[in-house]
Amino acid sequence: MSEGDRRRAQILEILKKSEQPVSGTDLAGRLHVSRQVIVQDVALLRAENREILSTYKGYVLPSAEKQSSCVRVFRVNHTMEETLDELQTMVDYGGTVLDVFVEHPLYGQIRADLMVHNRLEVSQFVEKMAACKAHPLNMLTDGWHYHTVAAPSEKHLDLLEEELHKKHYL
Repeated sequence: MSEGDRRRAQILEILKKSEQPVSGTDLAGRLHVSRQVIVQDVALLRAENREILSTYKGYVLPSAEKQSSCVRVFRVNHTMEETLDELQTMVDYGGTVLDVFVEHPLYGQIRADLMVHNRLEVSQFVEKMAACKAHPLNMLTDGWHYHTVAAPSEKHLDLLEEELHKKHYL
């Protein structure tokens, strides 16, 4: 087994044991390599069909919760200022916001993993977006975007959808 193979096995082991996302910088420090080596290793693991999500907080393996939950995609539209309320609405009804994606007329689908489970994570995401002076993907498509949301039951998703309708986000 090569040094790279051992390191990639260690990356998978660290991610399996972690209950939180692990940043590329943290992995690089633990494994005594550069962050760029970690990025390349993750790309190689993905090429081997290993599902590793890249969230705004770091790398994470999909949880059993995601695989056993009910999942629905919502097409929504809102202003940048309404991002906090939209995401809080989703987590308040038991949803985990797995991702955000847009259908761009030139580039096709552009997707980013979010893995936001609760109000604290929503607040952290919105604060990071503001601190980075970054714009959400929906700014590329006149506010229209999609979220994949997992929840414990279809009833949770139905209530969430009803609330999004009330707020005119759907």
